[in-house]
Amino acid sequence: MPEAHSPASWRITLPHTTAAVPIARALVRTALTDIGSTADTDTAELLTAELVANAVEHTAGHDPIELVIELLPTLCQVEVRDSSPVPPYDLTDPATDGAPDPWQEHGRGLLLIRTLSSSCGHRPTESGKAVWFTLSAPADR
Repeated sequence: MPEAHSPASWRITLPHTTAAVPIARALVRTALTDIGSTADTDTAELLTAELVANAVEHTAGHDPIELVIELLPTLCQVEVRDSSPVPPYDLTDPATDGAPDPWQEHGRGLLLIRTLSSSCGHRPTESGKAVWFTLSAPADR
């Protein structure tokens, strides 16, 4: 019987400040590089930054944010947990939040996540919510 790859996982508590965004980007890049994943590290960094920035911007208080990274050589799932139970706009239905206003600096994060990830979503947790995305490695690598 072939040996199954067990996922590598990291769970990191981040501060509830904008400083968490570059920290999260670096952690995801390091995790993907260390395991030798063929998932796109640039896309993983970008989408992670969007999730963490949203958690910081749209969650009141100073409760920390939790970053959970689960990796297999051909799959990457990143989840950001915060203390707010309020779900983001529906990540799976582009019609719920419409097209972003081209004159605004904000409003494209969920569109990026929906467009660039293999799958995405959100779920309630005991202490708030988790928002996640999955990236699959390209088949031709």
